[in-house]
Amino acid sequence: MKNIFEKSNGAQCTVFTDEALNVDFIDKKFLRTSATNLPEVSELELLRHYKELSDENFCIEKGFYPLGSCTMKYNPKVNEVLAALDGFNIHPAFADEDAQGSLELMYKLSEALKNITGMDGVTLQPAAGAHGELTGMMIIKKYFETKGEKRHKVIIPDSAHGTNPASAHMCGFDIINVKSNAKGQVDVEDLKNILDSDVAAIMMTNPNTLGLFEENVLEISNLMHENGSLLYYDGANFNAIMGHTNPKLMGFDVVHINLHKTFSTPHAGGGPGAGPVCVREELKEFLPVPVIEYDGKKYTRQYNLAHSIGKVRAYSGSFAIMVRAYAYILMMGSNLKHTSEDAVLNANYLKEKLKGAYLLPYDEPCMHEFVLSGEIQKEKYGVTTLHIAKRLMDGNTHPPTVYFPMIVHEALMIEPTESETKERLDEFVDTMLKIAKEAETNPEMVIDAPHTTPVKKIDEVLAARQPNLSFKQ
Repeated sequence: MKNIFEKSNGAQCTVFTDEALNVDFIDKKFLRTSATNLPEVSELELLRHYKELSDENFCIEKGFYPLGSCTMKYNPKVNEVLAALDGFNIHPAFADEDAQGSLELMYKLSEALKNITGMDGVTLQPAAGAHGELTGMMIIKKYFETKGEKRHKVIIPDSAHGTNPASAHMCGFDIINVKSNAKGQVDVEDLKNILDSDVAAIMMTNPNTLGLFEENVLEISNLMHENGSLLYYDGANFNAIMGHTNPKLMGFDVVHINLHKTFSTPHAGGGPGAGPVCVREELKEFLPVPVIEYDGKKYTRQYNLAHSIGKVRAYSGSFAIMVRAYAYILMMGSNLKHTSEDAVLNANYLKEKLKGAYLLPYDEPCMHEFVLSGEIQKEKYGVTTLHIAKRLMDGNTHPPTVYFPMIVHEALMIEPTESETKERLDEFVDTMLKIAKEAETNPEMVIDAPHTTPVKKIDEVLAARQPNLSFKQ
């Protein structure tokens, strides 16, 4: 049947359908009574519009993305092809017998993560790292509840990610900070002073958010376990240690892993992410249900865990992200070890090249990332870390993480990952040295940056609190 519809501007368009569209089932209050007054353009003009918008966005395929603690590594395009295979395009509510391929992938990904982390049980449900933290803290809380222990404190280093105290607090724990020592690591003596029978766990990142390996991690682990407490491992920086050590060897009991960091799945526009949680043997019965099991013949979703915290998300998690992560693990194999080696090498190369031009608060060999400070530029020339970050936007570089961790004033946290070549790293060094020189000789050039971006200086607080997202013709 051929139906002719008249557009709001009077133009005619032709729509071919099998039958006339009947909207009687829709409540009249939801139907429009006036034209939408949207612009009408050709397909070519529409494509050009979105291509132009795309060109204005920054992404890992466009330039260097040293966003510290976020591990913005390259996302292999073959993973996108694999995630789009027809066999994986099924509804998550399919019966187990009709979803054997998908369940097999989830099971094998879980086994791979257990092998890489050294742990004994896995849930793939959490939607991202912070959700993994929350899940891990829920497991820890229920563990002590089943033991009849009313532990209400969680110890968190002063350099930790902000999501750590937030996740613990959401589970009802009181937050106790432990100080960093002169080397930027957990101060063991301070830890001893605050450790008591009310402490349920410590949440640590290793390497920590300064990019430094916690040399006393085994002593810390022994202190916690002797106190009857557990250790939670924030896996945000796991890209630095794969194949060289693992959280279980360091004494951790609960681990979350960011698939969108360590295993190359896209960060996208804030999602989808994935934050699987791995646990030691004695905590497996507390995992969210279902978990994937294999009896040698069939893969099944099992719900019979004695003390499960229940579901933390519908179904089994971000499945397409799991496909990408598993593909990456299969492709890399034992080369995951070299991934970490290259990430550490790149970070140390940049640190040594830049530490003369910027303050390096902790002059120690770093792991996958390091933290500089713009304090010299601020005190001498009035150029802040934010100004430096904005000036970087005039080149083919995304700014690093700024003002974090908070124990470093005017912090610039830089993580090159293993993806970048020496040539790209040298370009970044040249740009950073140029900005340091500009701060000294022509500070207004840095303070007024960016100069070449589609949008210049904005009121970032106002933009976040009162965004204007309305359409204007």
